[in-house]
Amino acid sequence: MPRETNAAKRARAIEVCERLNRRYGPVECFLDHVSPFRLVISVLLSAQTTDAQVNRVTPELFRRWPTPAALAAATPEQVAEVIHSLGFYKSKARHAVEAAQMIMSDFGGEVPHTMAELTKLPGVGRKTANIVLNVSFGIVEGIAVDTHVNRLAHRMKLSPKTHEAEPLKTEQDLLKILPHEYWRDVNHQWIQFCREICSAKAPKCGECPLVDICPSAPGK
Repeated sequence: MPRETNAAKRARAIEVCERLNRRYGPVECFLDHVSPFRLVISVLLSAQTTDAQVNRVTPELFRRWPTPAALAAATPEQVAEVIHSLGFYKSKARHAVEAAQMIMSDFGGEVPHTMAELTKLPGVGRKTANIVLNVSFGIVEGIAVDTHVNRLAHRMKLSPKTHEAEPLKTEQDLLKILPHEYWRDVNHQWIQFCREICSAKAPKCGECPLVDICPSAPGK
């Protein structure tokens, strides 16, 4: 079988985005937040944890420590008591406090708004930075590739199978084939779609609006 061209992948990727945009339109961030600082901390806490679980602990977290200055003065042990229902809560508590301390010491109490500066914060990688830049500042430098986005990218064969375990490589594959105008909405629309239709264990291919263009659909 001849190798698929980038032009064919690009056409399929654009069609996925167009169909999901018609289905959902703009999708709000799934994490509750009222400021860039609270979004940074919420996304940091969401690693390997559902957004719903994070949304259950952040009201008390931000009631106690509503600002970078307040959280910077907390101890990781205090924060861990509040977020103990989350996976990896001890390391997340430490990173949350250290991130708040760096926001205070290095950035004047304001969340930075460049990729390079955001990824200096403890516990903040490129995925988190992409979400914060996009949602809080309207800056679109990349695509936040979480578990759901990664799954759809590979089921649609927009990224090589060898990159399936490396979300950062999957992101680079998507950035190469998708025009910039589509980057902004990929994360939230694809997450919504994967939660509704393209789940990990029991995808609803019979209800899927992408089944005719999906290389992984049954019978293909």
